[in-house]
Amino acid sequence: MNKLDLAGRVAIVTGGARGIGLAVARRMVASGARVAIWDMDPAKTEESRAALAADGTVTAEVLDLTDEAAVAQATTSILAAHGKVDILVNNAGITGGNMPSWEIPAAQWRRVIDVNLNAPFIVASAIMPHLLSNGWGRVVNVASVAGKEGNPNAAHYSASKAGLIGFTKSLAKEVATRGVLVNCVTPAAAKTDIFAQMTEQHIAFMLSKIPMGRFVEVEEIAALICWLASPDCSFSTGAVFDVSGGRATY
Repeated sequence: MNKLDLAGRVAIVTGGARGIGLAVARRMVASGARVAIWDMDPAKTEESRAALAADGTVTAEVLDLTDEAAVAQATTSILAAHGKVDILVNNAGITGGNMPSWEIPAAQWRRVIDVNLNAPFIVASAIMPHLLSNGWGRVVNVASVAGKEGNPNAAHYSASKAGLIGFTKSLAKEVATRGVLVNCVTPAAAKTDIFAQMTEQHIAFMLSKIPMGRFVEVEEIAALICWLASPDCSFSTGAVFDVSGGRATY
């Protein structure tokens, strides 16, 4: 694994207790960053924090990312612990199950939009003033190739990720001259705990769409995210970076 220059940087990784988020946190710690994991699973969050802390400085907050007051409190906590924030990785997300769009219960639709789109907005809104005060910052949003192509039987998930792509582009333009870069990644499916929310048929459909014939590894996604969060990424903002094994067509 190549190490990036993240020495002295402070990063928040939402959904950092498992899957893609944990892989991102691990790579950032290995590259010298101090990392705060924000997740809603108390046991898994503490387990992951303790494991990562063996190699660096890692703190954790257990919270509902859709709760503005909770996010504000977590922001206060990270500033107290680390003195600043440099990097935000909006990774936490859910699928909401698989079914035709007209069969999705309205409450389920709203929950997916809330977690996958509204939460990144809430977190970014809390953190952005601190990035701007630094004069340097990186925001990386984890969208999905489904947000570009629209997966059948996953309209709520696809719509939430398409919205996250649009939010990324708008936010990036707002801060483009102020030292803060905002990008997103659009991975193909990775074998994580989120697969438990999907049907076997949907998993098979996703695999069939990937020309490389395999699912992406979380470490492969983390490598791209961490580069986007580093000083090496200096002239890309408002961009959408595919890591889809050849699936994406635009």
